[in-house]
Amino acid sequence: MEILVTGGAGFIGGHLSARFISEGYSVVALDAMHPYYDLDIKRHTIDQCERLAAETDGAYEFVEGDIRDSSLVSQLVKTADYVYHQAGRAGVRDSVAEPRVYNEVNVDGTLNLLDAAREWGIERMVMASSSSVYGGREEYLPFGETDPTLPVSPYGASKLAAERYLCSYHQVYDLPTVALRYFTVYGPRMRPNMAISNFVSRCTNGDPPVVYGDGTQTRDFTFVDDIVDANVSLLSTDRADGEALNIGSADNIAIRDLATEIRDQIDPELELEYADRYAADADHTHADITKAAKLIGYDPNHTISEGVTKFIEWYQANRDWYEPLVLSS
Repeated sequence: MEILVTGGAGFIGGHLSARFISEGYSVVALDAMHPYYDLDIKRHTIDQCERLAAETDGAYEFVEGDIRDSSLVSQLVKTADYVYHQAGRAGVRDSVAEPRVYNEVNVDGTLNLLDAAREWGIERMVMASSSSVYGGREEYLPFGETDPTLPVSPYGASKLAAERYLCSYHQVYDLPTVALRYFTVYGPRMRPNMAISNFVSRCTNGDPPVVYGDGTQTRDFTFVDDIVDANVSLLSTDRADGEALNIGSADNIAIRDLATEIRDQIDPELELEYADRYAADADHTHADITKAAKLIGYDPNHTISEGVTKFIEWYQANRDWYEPLVLSS
């Protein structure tokens, strides 16, 4: 069975590709290699997937290309049984500066994949959506899939539009599709400019972690292995076809408490520092995962403390190449 993973050299796409390879599947990873962050991280991901393919019964092919290239997309989808669509422009803050680019990649690119999937008749297309579709209205916490989707950033708006296209293609064309709304994913090889990687880097180097705002804003941080488990489950069930599902940790933590947790694990003597927050950031995210538990048996295995410990251990083992990327981000 062949699985096309878009964004396959990225953080989540890379972990997903590695899992599929280790389970004996044939993986084609499509990635534009856009320098949103240092490409050395993606090169490490590609190298790891190539090694896994050599050591297991799985197969791996990396293709550099853009999901906005409809001809290339059609060519790759033609031979695929499943499409795991993880590609897209990420980042709430950068979307404020380039809203049209986010629409072109996240919406038009998704439509290219949907049209190709419809043309060639795949088994299922699974798309990475985001908790950013909810915005941050506290009266709806924890966010459920029936709550209003009120994104406050162009990034969130582009993800919502893409997932609505996904669901409409299921309704109109009977194309098996699922949108997974990720809640702040973290783990090995995560983007170096994210809060956890920055906190770990600074504490490791004896510098205080810097919290933007007063730190009372909260996030539902989800360890990447739990995200991968949710995706893999969709190889064996059609119960979620046509749906959008929350994939979170079912818990949330204040940013200052997260910084404190990391500080306490690395260097308890450090004091937290504070800086001005970004206006486009949502105040709170918190997932109600009842629907995902019911439809696909989703049951996250990592508390924030356990996940942070795993990331710190990975960071220390890979510090020689990863830390300079965090420090320069």
